[in-house]
Amino acid sequence: MLKRDIWDKLIDWKNRDHHPLVIRGLRQIGKTYIVREFGKEFFESCIYIDLRANKTVHSAFEGDFDVDKMVMSISAVETKARFIPHKTLIILDEIQDCPNARSSLKYWDIDGRYDVIATGSFLGVKGFREPYIRGIPVGYEEQISMYPLSFREFLKNTGIDEKVLDYVKECICNQETIEKTIHESMRTLYLQYLIVGGMPEAVNKFFATHDLNAVRSVQKSILKSIRDDFGRYKDSKGNDKVNEVLKLRAEACLDSMTSQLSKEYKKFQYSLVNVKGNSPEKADGLQYLIDVGLIYKSFNTKEISFPLEGVKIPTEFKAFYCDTGLLVSQLGDDVPAKILSGDISSYKGAIAENMVASAFATNGMKLYYFHAPSGSPELDFLYEDEGKAVIVECKATNNRATSMKYVISHPQKYGAHPAIKFSDTNIGQGEGFTTYPLYAIGFMESDTKSNIVAPVDVTHLKVPGDI
Repeated sequence: MLKRDIWDKLIDWKNRDHHPLVIRGLRQIGKTYIVREFGKEFFESCIYIDLRANKTVHSAFEGDFDVDKMVMSISAVETKARFIPHKTLIILDEIQDCPNARSSLKYWDIDGRYDVIATGSFLGVKGFREPYIRGIPVGYEEQISMYPLSFREFLKNTGIDEKVLDYVKECICNQETIEKTIHESMRTLYLQYLIVGGMPEAVNKFFATHDLNAVRSVQKSILKSIRDDFGRYKDSKGNDKVNEVLKLRAEACLDSMTSQLSKEYKKFQYSLVNVKGNSPEKADGLQYLIDVGLIYKSFNTKEISFPLEGVKIPTEFKAFYCDTGLLVSQLGDDVPAKILSGDISSYKGAIAENMVASAFATNGMKLYYFHAPSGSPELDFLYEDEGKAVIVECKATNNRATSMKYVISHPQKYGAHPAIKFSDTNIGQGEGFTTYPLYAIGFMESDTKSNIVAPVDVTHLKVPGDI
């Protein structure tokens, strides 16, 4: 079994007071596999229900949401299911296919005898089915998103010593040069990861064979499987339907991605989307790709200032694959060999940029960049840290970050901002910025501590006597 960071999150969920858990994410990123393995490991009984394949069991969630009645109805369909109070995990796979099952989570939560984890690949897709007539259980469920394997997860599955990973992370945090042998090993593994990506089936194939042609074949098969589901929705009777127009638009937007990313300025242009319709109509296809988790948007900003959401330009954006391996699989057959040789500068730096975008998104960060109306300067990414807008430049080689240096040298025009550069080199210092190796982006971790608000002592508060 691949080691996944979400495993620790599942253990934490189980060991504290919790609500039913809903896991969202792109198809074939390992949601079903990981929760079934988790159920086998930590529960005496694990009941798996595929709500997409098993429509008969949908009837268990009709009528009153009485837990005993639902247990009885599920048992009638899943004859081997054993409901052991406080020792059972119920897995509701592809829960978006049965809205009543989603609505029932509130009542499983209130009852408290059974743990429930639901997974969904289309939970964010607008128009997938009729509205939830019986409501979504706000306050009675928890949600987390699952992504392809990060570079750090990839490393863990190579069998590398955790002490080495801790050492690299410490060097990154302290801005200290990484020992040469370790640096070169990390660089080589990073180049492999750029090709393989983080889709579990592709990663497993790589570790089993180290055959990049076999990996490429798996990646193409994954994309085909995902594309086969484009436009799928449920009608009012719960029957599977396909919105053919939406499907064509989504396919055309995806087909345009290599052209979009091959440009010097990678702004997404609907004119490159080869399908009938105006820009708003084509935008439906792109939004679909975003909703299913295949594509991320990065927005241009009017200026470099905090908060970035307040200065973003909604109509001007770049689009990136959620998984760099999937992007590489769509490029020329000679691209993997070039990457392994250390040449990732081809394709206008899109490969390195995509890696940064996917790493940021995996950490729950919104994507922004800055492209001046005149075309210069252009900064690859911006993100927020401690109330400041941080500048990020990503270079496939160790080229000079001209735009970043220009912005840093003109604080009266652009403001003073922290700046970092990812490039094919070790950790070092520049004039006003820090340089990190490209693989350092894979060691980023989301920081939720800043979201914890200190409690306020209200015991001394009293209503004034004259009120």
